[in-house]
Amino acid sequence: MIETLLIANRGEIACRVIETARRMGVETVAVYSDVDAGARHVAMADRAVRIGGAAPGESYLRGDRIIMAALEAGADAVHPGYGFLSENAEFVAAVEAAGLIFVGPSAEAIRAMGLKDRAKALMAEAGVPVVPGYHGEDQEPGHLEVEAAEIGYPILIKAVAGGGGKGMRRVEGPEGFVDALESAKAEALGAFGNDAVLIEKYVAKPRHIEVQVFGDGARAVHLFERDCSLQRRHQKVIEEAPAPGMTREVRAAMCSAAVRAAEAVGYKGAGTVEFIVDASEGLRADRFWFMEMNTRLQVEHPVTEAITGVDLVEWQLRVAGGEGLPCDQVDLAISGHAIEARLYAEDTEAGFLPAVGNLEHLRFPDGVRVDTGVVEGDVISPFYDPMIAKVTVHGADRGAALRAMALALEGTEVAGTVTNVSFLARLLAHGDFQSGNVDTGIIDRDGAALAVPQPISEEARAIAAVTVLGLDADEMQGFSLWVPLSHFVGIGEDLVRVTPHAGGADVEVSGTVLRVACADGDWRVDGEKIGLRAVRVSDGVQVFGAGGGFAALADPLARGGDERRGAVLAPMPGRIVRVAVSAGDAVSEGDVLAVLEAMKMEHRLLAVRDGVVGEVRVRSGDQVEAGFELVRLEAEA
Repeated sequence: MIETLLIANRGEIACRVIETARRMGVETVAVYSDVDAGARHVAMADRAVRIGGAAPGESYLRGDRIIMAALEAGADAVHPGYGFLSENAEFVAAVEAAGLIFVGPSAEAIRAMGLKDRAKALMAEAGVPVVPGYHGEDQEPGHLEVEAAEIGYPILIKAVAGGGGKGMRRVEGPEGFVDALESAKAEALGAFGNDAVLIEKYVAKPRHIEVQVFGDGARAVHLFERDCSLQRRHQKVIEEAPAPGMTREVRAAMCSAAVRAAEAVGYKGAGTVEFIVDASEGLRADRFWFMEMNTRLQVEHPVTEAITGVDLVEWQLRVAGGEGLPCDQVDLAISGHAIEARLYAEDTEAGFLPAVGNLEHLRFPDGVRVDTGVVEGDVISPFYDPMIAKVTVHGADRGAALRAMALALEGTEVAGTVTNVSFLARLLAHGDFQSGNVDTGIIDRDGAALAVPQPISEEARAIAAVTVLGLDADEMQGFSLWVPLSHFVGIGEDLVRVTPHAGGADVEVSGTVLRVACADGDWRVDGEKIGLRAVRVSDGVQVFGAGGGFAALADPLARGGDERRGAVLAPMPGRIVRVAVSAGDAVSEGDVLAVLEAMKMEHRLLAVRDGVVGEVRVRSGDQVEAGFELVRLEAEA
């Protein structure tokens, strides 16, 4: 049995592993970067070791420092979590060479599944269905163009290394193939150091269904499937288990294929076999194909735990410690339905741009599972993934789970940074998702409408104004010799007039007078309880509930200033990885001016209008703060 475990990760997955290890009586060691010294996972662990600077390349990606920390702390095992070094075969080999236990698969299994072309050849040999395509080594453009024509358009060009949608291009016809190939290869080389690609048939109505497997190095079992079709930028947003519309026949075929895949590489520990499914005629046993295998614990594992009653981290630690499979396949069954939503600090209106900020207020409803690595008062850093939490619900059936998730999102309160919680609520209510008619294109097709929030209501603005003044039921009484004293509050572009009186206030918003009162935290407008909740934060008021939103404070006497129309500003702190223009260059609206790397993603900064570059204030490699002026455009001559 493992006695002391070092978790080579951060955030919610580190906290998740620590929770199970603590319950099993295993001592835990956390590692942290400079900006994570006060993080939740550090506070939860029995001990913590600093491993370097804020950037992942200076800390969480430094395998040598992590191994040294494990040895110095007296750990006998290392759990990689997910991301960072979790699927790095060289790191696994180094951990084992240091005499430590790696909680996960062997380096050989990771290598076998690490390159998509080799993995698919291996899967074909094991009798696992693979998508029609070309996975060969001949990367000559003319040869690839011929292969694409034989497969039949539309096709997907995909980098053989890496993931997350990088190096991936959809091509509708032969006229766009060469440009798409060059673009995919360049992106793959920059992201993974490998420009090799494969070509696959594009599935018209794709669903992303994956199977959770677990092995002991010799045999494996499955823990059924998850549907992860709701994605943006090829990253999952909402996951559920089991998959809607799944039949016994298709489940048996898909899950047995996943077990064959795991056993073909002698898989040990928790892993996920991902399939692309053609749902144009419903789910069929002859319409699913192997995509890839993730040789680690997945972000969405809580939904599998919810429907099976299994603690996958406990299984990981037991098997890594020398025990066999905890149970046989016949012992596993599905109970109910589970849904997980990923709560991010991101601006959905700005194309899901990751955000930073101080979590001035953070509350989650009772009765739901919340996996998080942050607490109220923490800062969302530009150096790491901006996930705030994963919210997971479980119900007797899918309908019950959908209702539970709607209530969970309504009861989730975050203030101090923008989040995607409203987007998640609208996505959950989407007609196709409600009916189970899902595919991976829902957000791409309807994302613009889903991302636009409803305007904050007059009732919410009135409550925000009262909240700014700090008035409660005992204090809503102005004083004047002849008339109640009125206060003026700038809420966004509105000048709101608040006139307190006994037990409440009359609030004039956009010409409408509302009578507002609050008692024991319950707000009433014109005598009706409206279910809104308000929190004062540094630059405004966050109102939660239907019709709520963020009410920014404004100076009612302020006058419009310089809009800096020619300035291109950094939307968040980050590092400039490329400057695409020079002073004097003529540019058109939409041209790339620079590329900013922040929160593990690259963000292209575009010209907002035609013009001439007047000044470039940054160079590649510069670290910039949010709002820093990068490029200034002058009007065209």
